[in-house]
Amino acid sequence: MKTFALTVFSPSGEKLLDESFEAENNEEAKKIGQTRLDDEGYSEHTHRCVSPEAKLVLFHR
Repeated sequence: MKTFALTVFSPSGEKLLDESFEAENNEEAKKIGQTRLDDEGYSEHTHRCVSPEAKLVLFHR
């Protein structure tokens, strides 16, 4: 399992969500991250999900 980081920002740059979660691969992390964003209502906020290798898995600006 790899640890991915999910971060959501407000329009002013404040962090609204900053958490880590584990997934087997980038595709699974993308699904988990998107589900988390949908559940919290942050899908349209600026967000990113980053792999342990610092590659973007999800990004929205």
